[in-house]
Amino acid sequence: MTRPARAFAVTASLALGATLLTVVAGPPGATAAPQSGTPWTVVAQGLDNPRQLNLHDGTLMVAEAGTGGPGPCFEGPEGQACFGKTGAITKITRHGQHRIARGLPSLAGADGSQAIGPADVLLKNRRWFATIGLGTDPAVRGTLPSALLGTVVTGRLGHSHVRVLADLAAREAAHDPDHAGPDSNPTGMSFAPSARRHARHHQRTPRFVVTDSGANALVTVAPSGRVRTLAVFDSPGTAPLPFPPFDEVPMQAVPTSVVRGPDGAWYVSELTGFPFAPGASRIHRVTASGHSSVWATGLTNVTDLAWRHGRLYAVQLSDAGLANETDLPMGSLVRVVPGGPPVTVVGSLPAPYGVTTTRHAAYVTTCSVCADHGEVVRIPLP
Repeated sequence: MTRPARAFAVTASLALGATLLTVVAGPPGATAAPQSGTPWTVVAQGLDNPRQLNLHDGTLMVAEAGTGGPGPCFEGPEGQACFGKTGAITKITRHGQHRIARGLPSLAGADGSQAIGPADVLLKNRRWFATIGLGTDPAVRGTLPSALLGTVVTGRLGHSHVRVLADLAAREAAHDPDHAGPDSNPTGMSFAPSARRHARHHQRTPRFVVTDSGANALVTVAPSGRVRTLAVFDSPGTAPLPFPPFDEVPMQAVPTSVVRGPDGAWYVSELTGFPFAPGASRIHRVTASGHSSVWATGLTNVTDLAWRHGRLYAVQLSDAGLANETDLPMGSLVRVVPGGPPVTVVGSLPAPYGVTTTRHAAYVTTCSVCADHGEVVRIPLP
């Protein structure tokens, strides 16, 4: 697969679906009854391509990748991608949902498909922090009217100003750690423990660990904004093309999310690039020193992770493998079992993407490829 094709591996795969509460500690209350025959409850709806989400003191924060806009446009591997300011950050509480940040950059097809924009969001001390995707060579950003693409940004609740904390696209352009050509697409992020020498600064600006899906890398972001590569991920292997001549082609790793485990190590999910082979996705364990090892195998098209009671849960965007989908991808929430197959918690989820957990439930974004039809659902956990 060519480098540009892998650059869009996360969001181009999402285009397959483009045709188309009450818990402990006070998270959002249910806004609708469970859909007939489904084990989940809708707590937010009407979202534009919702991706990852996180819970902080009873407040859910959701990144909406947006629906692109009128342009400028450029030709990507999956067709034309057009710029618009339709990305958003949505806050969900027991009192309802509302967008606390609007007008963030978004790249998408004319119908709002293949959306790239806000990908993950965290909240701390009334300040939110988000990754903004890019999904192509950082040089393309210079042709677009936003310097926020390919960065980590921050804003304050109740204020409209957004500023860049770290420029991952610039880091990729300068260093290209996997030596496969410059390509950046910041996606998942987690707070990192503060270094002692930065403790005072940490009170204002945290440290982060971020997956750059385009770069096949895990990076750290210091309070100063300095970006450092922590780990680079290799290919999970080869898989046959889903069309003649059915040759075996190498897949790209495409890391999508990072969470800190009970042991202090970082756990990184993997979507895998085209042809998105079933069972090829892995979970990587990365130490603070950057040593990377494969912790679990046998998953499919994983987009997000969350720990709960010492167990790791993962979202599979497609259980069949994205190349085998003909309509909206159908995925699942699974429990990861090192050395064994994943255990399905809830299946038949429409294009699920992000997950966060509480003591008694998981919150998952669904219809993550849907403009104005994305949702957040609450799934009870035993």
